[in-house]
Amino acid sequence: MLLLRLAFLTKTNFMEQRDLLSNDLVISSISQSNLLSSAKWAKFLAIVGFIFIAIMIIGGLFAQTLLSYSRPDSLPYTGDMIKYMGIVYVVFAVILFFPCLYLFKFSNKMQEAVRTSSQESVDTAFINLKSMFKFYGIFTIIILVVYALAFIAGMGSMFMK
Repeated sequence: MLLLRLAFLTKTNFMEQRDLLSNDLVISSISQSNLLSSAKWAKFLAIVGFIFIAIMIIGGLFAQTLLSYSRPDSLPYTGDMIKYMGIVYVVFAVILFFPCLYLFKFSNKMQEAVRTSSQESVDTAFINLKSMFKFYGIFTIIILVVYALAFIAGMGSMFMK
């Protein structure tokens, strides 16, 4: 146990000393190539995300109109569900807009950084990438909490009968 703790402390001290000695990070040509390729794929995924967001917004805005022309007895939905379905689509589209925007900004800044060797562009690119992952992380936590509460409510209603 002591040996493991000593090894951890030695590794930690080495990392701290390395950070104190030099704050300059050198990005090799292989890393630049991989970052450029990642930025291109990120741009592709962001654009596809924007397209799906547009489809969701259009679908949400016209959901009530399209469903109102159907025969009421042919739909498994109630009138209230039809009323709020469009709103839910638009809300989810707005929520999903932000990670796509962060990914798109990461892509643009990383491509610029590789092209111009700009440290400021690299920093901005990674800030946007961090923001995207932070957004998805917080969103995932919220969804997991909602699922847990729904599970608890379902189990509670099952035992109430």
